[in-house]
This record gives sequence, C-alpha cells and structure tokens, in this order.
Amino acid sequence: MSKVALVTGITGQDGSYLAELLLAKGYQVHGVMRRSSTFTTDRIEHLYHDVHEPGPKLELHYGDVLDPLGLRQIISDIKPDEVYNLAAQSHVRTSFDTPVYTAEVVAIGALNLLEAVRDFRDATGREVRVYQAGSSEMFGNALELPQNEKTPFRPRSPYACAKVHAFWQAVNHREAYDLHVCNGILFNHESPRRGETFVTRKITRAAARISLGLQSRLFLGNLEAKRDWGFAGDYVEAMWLMLQRGVADDYVVATGESHSVEEFLDEAFACVELNWRDFVKTDAKYLRPTEVHELRGDAGKARAELPWRPEVGFKKLVRMMVESDLLAAKKEAAGVEVDKLEAIAG
Repeated sequence: MSKVALVTGITGQDGSYLAELLLAKGYQVHGVMRRSSTFTTDRIEHLYHDVHEPGPKLELHYGDVLDPLGLRQIISDIKPDEVYNLAAQSHVRTSFDTPVYTAEVVAIGALNLLEAVRDFRDATGREVRVYQAGSSEMFGNALELPQNEKTPFRPRSPYACAKVHAFWQAVNHREAYDLHVCNGILFNHESPRRGETFVTRKITRAAARISLGLQSRLFLGNLEAKRDWGFAGDYVEAMWLMLQRGVADDYVVATGESHSVEEFLDEAFACVELNWRDFVKTDAKYLRPTEVHELRGDAGKARAELPWRPEVGFKKLVRMMVESDLLAAKKEAAGVEVDKLEAIAG
C-alpha cells in the first residue's frame, strides 16, 4: 500500500513543491488548508486528479493548526505515516506587526500538531514521522559564519522567536515521548511560486514589469542584508529525506553561499538588460526594527547523512524567477492593451 502523508501549509510555496514530490513517489497526500472566502489553491491546482482515476491523489481538508480538536480528527481519519508541518505566518517583517498571532500559529500551532500526533500514536500504536519546519532566522545575528546545527540561536524577530519555541518543542517531544520528529533548519529558499510580498519575488516581478512599462519604481528596505538563497524545489527533497532515516535528527539545509539584496538586484535586472539603480528606492517602512545582517548555512551534515545537495545555483534561481515573472507580465501587458482597445471602441 502507498504511504499517506499529511501536509499543513500545503497551499504555500513549500507545500506545493512537497506535494508534487510526494505524489511523484506514489504517496496519498492530504493537505490542511484554512477556510477562506477566496481561492488560495492556485499553487496546487495542477496537482488535482479525478478521484475516479487510479493512482496517487491529493485531498484537501479544512483545518487550522490553532484548532487542536480538528487536527486530531483529521489525523484519526487519514492515519498518516508522515506529517509535514509547514503552516506558519512566515513573513518576518509582518511578524513585528502581528507578534501574538505569529507566535500562536508558529509556536502553539506546532505544539498542537505534535500533541495530536502523539495522541494518535499512543492510541493506535502506529509510528508517525513528523517534519517540523525550522528557519535560518532562528540564528539571527549569530556570532559565527557559517551557521550549523551546533550554532546557538539568537532570534531577532517575533517570527524567529516563535520558530525557536517550535524547534525545542519538537526536540522535547522526541526526547520525552520518543516521537519520531525532525527539525529542518532551512535557509532562505525561493522559486517562481514565492509570495509576491517577499523581497526576492518583489524584485523579480518588478524587473519583469518595469521592462515592459507596467511599473516605474520599486521600493525596498535593507539592500545590504545577505542571505543564503536556494531553490524551494531542492529543499523539499531534504524534508522528505529526513523522514526516511531510521533515526530522527535535526538538519541545516542551505547552499553555503550568501548574497546581498543588491547582488540579487544585479542578477534580476541584468536578465532584462536594465540597471536597477535607475528604478529602486529605499523606504524605511520596509526595514525591520532589529535587522539580521548575514545568514549563511553549513549543510555538511545533510550532505553526509541524508545525503542531500542543492541542484539549482544562485544565478539559475534568479533567472528562473525573472523568466516566470516575465511570462506573467507579458500576459498582463496583453490584457492592458485589450482593455485600452475596448475602451476606445466603447
């Protein structure tokens, strides 16, 4: 029989790539999504298959990590072999504006899920393996570079503090209750599916739209911040590999390279043969109250034990994102022209 996986946060960037990976491996995939008055499934719509056709399926369930009874019911119904907790309010700057909500979703939400899995395991005797999504933001302004699994956490945002809480809850459930749970400490990972409010996607989308005359300026915050950027499609494979090992452990997932926001701008605008300095302005409202200057990961443990290594490099990642946004911008431009013609005809 095929394995059953439960993925929270399945409608997000990572959730969509992970669902693709699991379905390709023959899993029956179940996703938890919050009820909304608007559709939020655009990243996973291509994964739907007719329920009457044979083969791996994706099934969605309304739920929320802040609803522990609902989580217990879902887990009891689907009986997962693996659970991937990707649910979060994951925008670092926004976490300063909504610190309580961020802490509830990221920290308490993770605890709710861990407890639901533990109750199911204890009641049925079935082993369930859990992946808890950590973040490089937990390192904050760590005193050492690169950061690895032994680097002390120094969180610098409500989001990072909540992720540290969730990390140690996962470790505690592993050690106190013998729950098979792994923490993935993922450094920044991007893709064409990245949300448009994140700096990388803001840049690639703006470069594409500016090149076609759909936008004139781009406002950003700290251009000197350095991050270790990889491809989300590579990183979800590391999540899966963690849960295939017989022993649960924690792993840094990173490329080992760091690049500044300015470097990202250089690469993105070069793809459309423009100089970003002609269009980019800084705005203090995009600055964090406490900045993290550089994050660069040492994924030596993941490379050796999983084994895992990234396939997509920095330049290829940026070009991939710009080309995707160029395609979308061209469709937008075509729509604008149609609107103009209709207005003239009217």
